[in-house]
Amino acid sequence: MDGRCGWAGSEQIYIDYHDTEWGVPEYDARTLWEKLILDGFQAGLSWITILKKRDNFRTAFTGFDPDIIAEWGESDVQRLLGDAGIIRHRGKIEAAISNARAFQEVNSREGFDTFLWNYFDGVPLQNHWATQADVPPMTPLSTQISKDLKARGFKFCGPTIVYAFLEATGLVNDHIITCHRRDECAALARPK
Repeated sequence: MDGRCGWAGSEQIYIDYHDTEWGVPEYDARTLWEKLILDGFQAGLSWITILKKRDNFRTAFTGFDPDIIAEWGESDVQRLLGDAGIIRHRGKIEAAISNARAFQEVNSREGFDTFLWNYFDGVPLQNHWATQADVPPMTPLSTQISKDLKARGFKFCGPTIVYAFLEATGLVNDHIITCHRRDECAALARPK
């Protein structure tokens, strides 16, 4: 279909992701956490690499259940380092485990979903970018959220990772104005 964000390219897995998932407002705390972890694994890589391995990640990380992952230790790190189906990076694996603990803390206090959506007053930010080149890699808000996540114990969540995460989870609607998904994603936002 014409009128798609330029980053979606021509690979079907990318097109499907763009057309069904990217930019859809996400309100589930656990799903938000999973996507933040996957964006952390993307650091230094292309998103399509993670997308192609996502099912392997879900298997290796027990469906991204933070309550299970928070209990993991060195033997689990070693197991994951031996799993060719995922990105085998010790720092990212250890960060996922410590991020599960940080998630538990934030989620028990206020709800991880509430923590994130409060930055937007509960309503996705609707940007109006004319071209893909207009879309920034990070913003002052993604920098603030990154800082606040790190203060709560999260790792691999720099401003660029956070901005990609905000776009992917629909807290920020960065579908360009000519994209057929822009208005569809905007319509999926919960009322304030």
